[in-house]
Amino acid sequence: MTRKHLSRRFFLRGAGCAVALPLLDSMVPAFAKTATTPTRMAFVYVPNGIIMKDWTPVARGPQFDLTRTLEPLAAYKEQMVLMTGLTQNGGRALGDGPGDHARAASSYLTGVHPRKTAGADIQCGVSVDQVAAQAVGGKTRFASLEFGCEDGRLVGNCDSGYSCAYSNSISWRGEATPMPPEINPRVVFERLFGGTDQGESPAARASRERSRRSILDLVSEDAKSLQSNLGPTDNRKLDEYLTGIREIEKRIQMSGQQKTPAPTMEMPDGIPADFVEHSRLMFELMALAFQTDQTRIQTFMLGREGSNRTYREIGVPDPHHGISHHKNDEVLVEKLAKINRHHMDQFAVFIDRLAKTQDGDGTLLDHSMIVYGSGLSDGNRHLHHDLPVLMVGAGSGAWKTGRHVEYAKDTPMNNLFVTMLDRMGVPAETLGDATGKLNDLTV
Repeated sequence: MTRKHLSRRFFLRGAGCAVALPLLDSMVPAFAKTATTPTRMAFVYVPNGIIMKDWTPVARGPQFDLTRTLEPLAAYKEQMVLMTGLTQNGGRALGDGPGDHARAASSYLTGVHPRKTAGADIQCGVSVDQVAAQAVGGKTRFASLEFGCEDGRLVGNCDSGYSCAYSNSISWRGEATPMPPEINPRVVFERLFGGTDQGESPAARASRERSRRSILDLVSEDAKSLQSNLGPTDNRKLDEYLTGIREIEKRIQMSGQQKTPAPTMEMPDGIPADFVEHSRLMFELMALAFQTDQTRIQTFMLGREGSNRTYREIGVPDPHHGISHHKNDEVLVEKLAKINRHHMDQFAVFIDRLAKTQDGDGTLLDHSMIVYGSGLSDGNRHLHHDLPVLMVGAGSGAWKTGRHVEYAKDTPMNNLFVTMLDRMGVPAETLGDATGKLNDLTV
């Protein structure tokens, strides 16, 4: 044993690219007691509300049963906290009339009622992810990453006089600065592992892609040199990690080849036509960004608020937003419940990936706080109280997991966010309409 060790910011380098590495034992100084493992934060948003009878367990405390929508997470019941009773009052009309979808998304992580405008004078609030990013983002390559599965405009009227910026973003860096999500997995991959010329023409890009070598081929010599100096445990970790990158490259390449252009426009290169493949690629990239510590803060919109995506793959050809206004029609309620379950199926794959990835003295899931939910509970009536809120991950030992917690009516959801910020080492006495921390969550 020696006191020599790899830097946590060690990269494999090749022509025009640099590949970050996961945490290896060799990055911990010899004789050091423990590695300092960061805590991560992510928010996964689903639009148009949830069928709450298929979401909310009857029992409170640790004895709750997983409902139909939550069943895909059965293996991780002991690592979740389900919260009932939380509200985003900023999503309510408060005298502004219609526009609940725009308010649901924009208030979700801010707790702020957005200004009703379809012009350039948008105003909301700073979101919890960006508060964290401003405080700890300097420790990583990217202060935060914002992902999505559905393209959307940031200008124009998208919901009863509310700007499209409100419906299409949950992350806000400033009161007038939404952080639009990136929906192209190829762009995300190249941001994480290698740059491209953003100004090149489609023809030039196509030519480059035809001759494009794997990023791993470009750094192969550096990788071989590193492996010769690693122990067996680190070699196994590195091999698993590089294999994962290679698999993503193949999937992105296939998705580009299999794209189905829309009649009036060419679908952006690298975006799968299939929702399952698209969402899982984005989730895998999120996991890699955490694993390599390129960021500790991420948001992901599985769909923009008010989304009319169809899900023929599960037998639901109807537009999502349309059937969310089901008027208690049993057929439409069942279709919406299928969509809710379908979204959870994809999220469960992400959680499984985090749980199976070693990270310091635990797993990525052990060291993460992953919030899943919607800015509406009942989409049919546009309700902003008793929201569906699920947190998975122990937050580096911060939470009492494996239970269903019920809070008093209209408890601000931002109380949860202030509590999460505290766990990230970010002091925040208030955020939006927060009234204090949820102290019963912590160990």
